[in-house]
Amino acid sequence: MSLEHDLGSLAMDIAREAGELARVRRDAGVAIAATKSALADIVTEADREVEALIRTRLKAARPDDGFLGEETGAERGASDVTWVVDPIDGTVNYAYGIPTYAVSIAAVRGEPSPNEWEALAGVVFAPVSGEVFHAVHGEGAWLGVNRIAVNSEVGPAGALLATGFGYDPATRPGDLELIGRVMPGMARDLRRAGAASLDLSYVAAGRLDGYFERGLSPWDLAAGALLVTEAGGRFGRAEPDGGPRGPLVVAATPAIFDRLAEAAGLV
Repeated sequence: MSLEHDLGSLAMDIAREAGELARVRRDAGVAIAATKSALADIVTEADREVEALIRTRLKAARPDDGFLGEETGAERGASDVTWVVDPIDGTVNYAYGIPTYAVSIAAVRGEPSPNEWEALAGVVFAPVSGEVFHAVHGEGAWLGVNRIAVNSEVGPAGALLATGFGYDPATRPGDLELIGRVMPGMARDLRRAGAASLDLSYVAAGRLDGYFERGLSPWDLAAGALLVTEAGGRFGRAEPDGGPRGPLVVAATPAIFDRLAEAAGLV
């Protein structure tokens, strides 16, 4: 079995265990531990506990690998593999009892930066629905035991798109302006679910035609971007020219990627 398959199998096992811990902790009640980049950007005690579990399991299985996690930061390893982890993507949903959240785990090779790494394996596990989206480089994307693919075409009513907003109020005018550029002429409707890893997984599964957002961190997109490309979609990321807004990400079926990327300002 290849290294990529080994990494993917390990990621799936750990994601399921971590997701079950997150679900159990949510059922028991959520304690807010801190805020991060802005007052609305929270971290729960469960985020920290779930990330600690993931990190412990990975360290036991592959002690030489690096780690990049949302809650505990980066640690370089002796191997060329780094694990990029979002223990609970969609923390605000999680805290409010909205069931749209996921555990995202990816293994990458090279520098732990989205524009430099090579994604080897990725898993997005939604604990409430039980859905496991997973991909290994060069082997396609899967939902459980079923192979998934992006939509091959978009109907005359337009594309079903998804987006998200940053937590910093200073970025909101730019987010709204971005939506104003994208929606006219190409969108059937817009979804705002609050978990980037699931938005990307839904593009891969054909549940969405495209997704765009500014300000994603590496752990938000590492697994989801691989799912999109392995499902036959396209993914792009560009650093901002300046100002408070973060990098722009666009993911979509090839049928609309160029139009969406141009409207969003990726190209």
